[in-house]
Amino acid sequence: MGNFKINVSDAPFFILTGFPGTEAMEPWLSFPLLLLYAIAIVGNILILLIVKEEPSLHQPMYYFLSLLSVNDLGVSFSTLPTVLAALCFQARVIAFNVCLAQMFFIHLFSWTESGILLAMSFDHYVAICNPLHYAAVLTNARIVAMGLCTVLRSFALILVFPLLLHRLPFCHPRNILSHAYCLHVDMIKLACTDVSLNSHYGLSIVLFTFGLDSALILLSYVLIFLSVLAIASPGERLKTLNTCVSHVLAVLIFYVPMVSVSIVHRFGAGLPHAVHTLMSLIYLFVPPMLNPIIYSIKTKEIQRRLLKMLFRVRS
Repeated sequence: MGNFKINVSDAPFFILTGFPGTEAMEPWLSFPLLLLYAIAIVGNILILLIVKEEPSLHQPMYYFLSLLSVNDLGVSFSTLPTVLAALCFQARVIAFNVCLAQMFFIHLFSWTESGILLAMSFDHYVAICNPLHYAAVLTNARIVAMGLCTVLRSFALILVFPLLLHRLPFCHPRNILSHAYCLHVDMIKLACTDVSLNSHYGLSIVLFTFGLDSALILLSYVLIFLSVLAIASPGERLKTLNTCVSHVLAVLIFYVPMVSVSIVHRFGAGLPHAVHTLMSLIYLFVPPMLNPIIYSIKTKEIQRRLLKMLFRVRS
């Protein structure tokens, strides 16, 4: 890990971890991560600009997509400061309150993304299963209310994490984290007391949010599939299902790594540290990077506007 000089005070300190065993190469290994950050940030900003500038995209589906892009930017900017500090500048020591704040925002945006994906599945359900009432159901006011409810739900659930962590004693000045950012599961492992309350609460809200959201998303697609089967023309069926591909891919690249990380953290104590690091990197870095790429490839309106912007820059 190297030598770290820490001034021990009443407040505990944490030590960020990059890639154990490859400290000398970490500045070089950080380049791929920085590339992922650049793709995620530029891609999501472009999505927001395209939706803002293109009048034909001022529809509920693209409002939800904009909310997803804002949330993905939040995920990227939540981890960027400590990843840069730890890997590029070897500044690994982080104060407890700073770590607590980062943990709060990382989990807040993760929980919010789950709610946004659920809202997007509802949008697809109404558009396909009840198209005549689409405009009446998904009004601008209702879209704003859905967005606010999603954020407030995440905020209320995650706010308990810092309160529970504040009551835990951390006995050692060298509390070494498993990553270059702070996660709740990672932090409670370093407490020198019983953390069953923290662990049970974390598992409960995972089941309540991710479990409930994923079940409702699955239900919406079962109903969509049944509705599509009623369409007589095979071509129309394929065209209708094709409108859902981007969202299905976004759901998979979010939930599969998230479930994998949760399983590895809770039941993979004997696995190599590299596995924990890799899974957490995929969970936090891949969805913000791939979401704008997927929607740019699969959405013709976004493609056209993006090409117009690129040609305008070149000229």
